[in-house]
Amino acid sequence: MTERTTCVIAGGGPAGMVLGLLLARAGVDVTVLEKHADFLRDFRGDTVHPSTMDLLDELGLGEKFAALPQSTLTEIAFPVGTDDQVTIGDLRRLRVRHPYIAITPQWDLLTLLAQSAEAEPTFTLRMRTEVTGLLREAGRISGVRYRTEDGDTGEIRADLTVACDGRHSTVRRESGLRPREFPVPIDAWWFRLPRDPGDETSTLTPRMHNRRFAIVIPREGYYQIAYIAKKGEDPALRAGVDGRRQASRHPAEPPAPLAPRRSAVPRRRRARDVPARRSRNQSRGAGRRGSGDVAGRATAARRCRHADAGAGARQTVAAHRRRPAVAASAAPAGGRAGRRSGPSTRRTSRAGDAVR
Repeated sequence: MTERTTCVIAGGGPAGMVLGLLLARAGVDVTVLEKHADFLRDFRGDTVHPSTMDLLDELGLGEKFAALPQSTLTEIAFPVGTDDQVTIGDLRRLRVRHPYIAITPQWDLLTLLAQSAEAEPTFTLRMRTEVTGLLREAGRISGVRYRTEDGDTGEIRADLTVACDGRHSTVRRESGLRPREFPVPIDAWWFRLPRDPGDETSTLTPRMHNRRFAIVIPREGYYQIAYIAKKGEDPALRAGVDGRRQASRHPAEPPAPLAPRRSAVPRRRRARDVPARRSRNQSRGAGRRGSGDVAGRATAARRCRHADAGAGARQTVAAHRRRPAVAASAAPAGGRAGRRSGPSTRRTSRAGDAVR
């Protein structure tokens, strides 16, 4: 099937939609072909600069654009230390109607442009229609070939064919145009991080650490992060991210808890606890070997002696702590207290060894 129009535009991005709107308002028959089913594509050109907002005002779309969900950038600042920053660009000092950069989801902007253009009788937007080639007549380009999402094919002949189909443009390649490319020594990774509800940051902040560089862009409800990596690091970065995702989907089982470790130092027992423990020991001995078990009684007696020794040691230590003042006062009378303090110290040491 062959159709006819004055201008055919390949690609329904910002450039193609604005051009189609301007031509339609000038009374030109224009058809825009967009291969996607909708405009819901993330992390595209979402920044709208002051000059673009001036253009939207001139098109009568300023108020509608201002009603779209958006965040604003008023400063560009580099952090210094942990609590300070250096502002290198303050957009509020610009003498324009809109002294800021608006960050709006591109699908909302494209929807606004499409709705405004479709109000014009000479405008046609065809979604799910991809340009696959060019038509030529007498050495000139005379239109495009297309394929729909359902597999149908067709042709549109036009006086003017415009390529707005992105950096991998089919129309540019088929027309023989060759862009001049400049190598870039970096790759950019785009991702998002959550933003606190009360966060009102409006500063674009580049951050650097350990030879790494990232740009933090405040968005509506989240932060958009551009991580700048050295050219060639992309495979290693992807491998690391894939590994973390795999680990999060299949977390490792937690290790079994360790059995409580019994202390190597015996717990000191109080003298008043000994009879009860002796009774339990005798009961266990009676249950195993009978009430007349000599070994069980001997074990209970040893434990009782250890407990009595510990109690005696504590009494000796307490007496020894009270004794130095008496010994000092009694020293001129012959120093007997000093002679008695020696054996007390030795008894304390032996008792302490026994307890340990």
